[in-house]
Amino acid sequence: MRCVICHCEPQRNRRGKPAGKVNCKNMKQDCPVPACPRATLLPGHCCHTCPKGPPEKSPAPPFDTFEYFQDKEDDLDKPYNDRSYLSSEGLARDDARTEFVALLTSGPEPWHPTSSAVAKARFTLLRSYLLFSISYERLGRPSRVRFSDPEGNVLFEHPVQKNAAPEDGMLCGMWRTVSKANIQLLRGEQLRVSLITRAQPSGEVHGHILKHRVLFTETFGAILTSSDPTHLGAGGMAMLTLSDTENNLHFILMARGLLEPGARESPWVPLQVRILHHGQTLREVHANITVEDPDFAEVLSELSAQELQWLVQGQLHIVAETEGQHARQLAGTITTRRSCDTIQSVLCGADALLPTKTGAVGSAKLSLHENGTLEYQVQVVGTASEVVGITLETKPRRKNKRNVLFDMTPSYTDGLAQGVWQSPSARDAHMLLQNELFLNVATKDWAEGELRGQVISLPYSGLLARYTEMPVVLAGQLVSPPVGSGAGGHAWLSLDEHCHLHYEISVAGLGRPADGTISAHLHGVAELGEMGTRPHQHKRLLKGFYSTEAQGVVKDLDADLLQHLAQGTAFLQVSTKAHPHGEMRGWVHIPNRCHAGGTRLAPGEALGEAELPEGAKTRDLEQLKKDPNSCFFEGQHRAHGTRWAPDYDKKCSICSCQKRTVICDPILCQPLNCTRQVHPEELCCPICEEKKTGQEELKLERARDSSEGCYFDGDKTWRGSGTRWHPVVPPFGLIKCAICTCKPHALPAGHHRRSAL
Repeated sequence: MRCVICHCEPQRNRRGKPAGKVNCKNMKQDCPVPACPRATLLPGHCCHTCPKGPPEKSPAPPFDTFEYFQDKEDDLDKPYNDRSYLSSEGLARDDARTEFVALLTSGPEPWHPTSSAVAKARFTLLRSYLLFSISYERLGRPSRVRFSDPEGNVLFEHPVQKNAAPEDGMLCGMWRTVSKANIQLLRGEQLRVSLITRAQPSGEVHGHILKHRVLFTETFGAILTSSDPTHLGAGGMAMLTLSDTENNLHFILMARGLLEPGARESPWVPLQVRILHHGQTLREVHANITVEDPDFAEVLSELSAQELQWLVQGQLHIVAETEGQHARQLAGTITTRRSCDTIQSVLCGADALLPTKTGAVGSAKLSLHENGTLEYQVQVVGTASEVVGITLETKPRRKNKRNVLFDMTPSYTDGLAQGVWQSPSARDAHMLLQNELFLNVATKDWAEGELRGQVISLPYSGLLARYTEMPVVLAGQLVSPPVGSGAGGHAWLSLDEHCHLHYEISVAGLGRPADGTISAHLHGVAELGEMGTRPHQHKRLLKGFYSTEAQGVVKDLDADLLQHLAQGTAFLQVSTKAHPHGEMRGWVHIPNRCHAGGTRLAPGEALGEAELPEGAKTRDLEQLKKDPNSCFFEGQHRAHGTRWAPDYDKKCSICSCQKRTVICDPILCQPLNCTRQVHPEELCCPICEEKKTGQEELKLERARDSSEGCYFDGDKTWRGSGTRWHPVVPPFGLIKCAICTCKPHALPAGHHRRSAL
């Protein structure tokens, strides 16, 4: 997009304070008519120019100028706690966090359109992890998410798990430890993403991953599908946000397939964008687009109160249609932003308007639904006196002038407030998704608030317990003896089918008052131990903190600790330099039937990694740690030469330890010589749905018991006579430039290099 220019206009807000207003304009309509018959569109330019004409000065790319960060009016009354808070603007300028987006459709080349499905993918690069939330329409549930480079080489595949998303029509995932080379491809917008389905093993929808600054301010969105299902490969998405001080709706529309290929009667194609409510047009915008630049940006000014209410309730529709002989139409429903992130808050005394140190804590989880309702759950533990108010507020502007948006107090009983806010406004939803709201807990002794916490979206981590359970509350009052701390926290913990403990901990209030809500680094550890007369007889160090969060996996819990988890007599404790014996603690109860060694007592459970040959499981753990050639990966030590299926992808990846280096490769599915293929959920690759499959398995079984097949030492597997495959050669991993063939009547497997094309 090179045809949108933005400028900042000075104005005054509702309180009379000077502020700025961003206005963006589409420049295409202002382009002069070229005097030559064959005008060209130069790269990075908006208007067509003659070949020998003077160079056109290109406006700044809208990816960098289409921002709506306004003055936050930092006039907080000085008697109040003036701790800084994490805003969306701060997130946008955080070098460790970058946002990307991709529009996935069934085209264009080299893929011929085969579907009318459309998907919108949001990506967050957080250090070396790439998190993604993908929403889709007119598409069956995908089986895998595939990332590839410009040459089409598969870099990573993520298998889609059942119930791994907060709602239908969405999938969530994570690409762990992305290499520096792949991060460079990502930042250079060279990566492609595809959704793999059983009907289309090569990918049903595809798209380029693009960096987009608008993602930091997006609070509403829409997926646009073709009104004519026969128009395959057509689709779009809209990203929308409200101005911070005015009721203006900014939006960017990205579309593919709106223009008919080969339709070149004119370089300009008229585009009409309408906002409708129950079929009635409320707003209408006209512009011209080209095949080279089909995207579009505009601002809808001064939305009425009724229009804003329809917006947050998901009752507005956006329609984009071209005019002329090859007219096409895309349409979709505008809803609040869909994401796999968790809206949560840790309430502590250090963040209260008048800081307190009572050892109390609050923990909240919220869900904003597509119809505009807000579901909430707030736990409160250890307050010094009776709770008299739980409110959702904005940042206060004046002393004794707290701005309360919603009072949750009537739903509070026995330490828990839960319910649904039926009618938040579009502005409320916008501020919630921009991390600009706070929860406040007032008590009899602290009328202004004993606890307070900012409502923040926690990035997706892969821990499914977030969607189904409330977190464990961590409070100083639960430590023995109680600690009068101003800090607090909460944690999600769960045991998977292999009895591995997954945990995620968030804390707040541990920094000094002048340091802000988020400290640079926390010097603390978290340990899991049992409660009772000897509380530290069985304990396990989990992990040190990165900033205010800690997460990981523990795979070798002892039997006693697993039993305490099942009985509810275990606790999670966070210690700091100021309180080395514990500053906050919470009870943990996870019903289970596990025993030491990482397997369940229940019969018929899959052993997972136990099915793979691993010499490390027979060795002493301490001896393994001292081995200079061993590897440490996903919280577990591995012996040199061992191979296993990683936690992030049990079905479609294989890892090996080669002298302190972990090499993980995706399992590449070989082409099948059959007409009917099926893809069982428990397998990575599709198989033939023919009766001869059983005969082939019998033939392979005979090959293992006789000399009819080949045994390849690289991947420690038998291959049937006549089969061909890419070899796995330690320590290099999968070799894509070599093909091995099991020849009849030959004992070893021969292989040859494939010529590079």
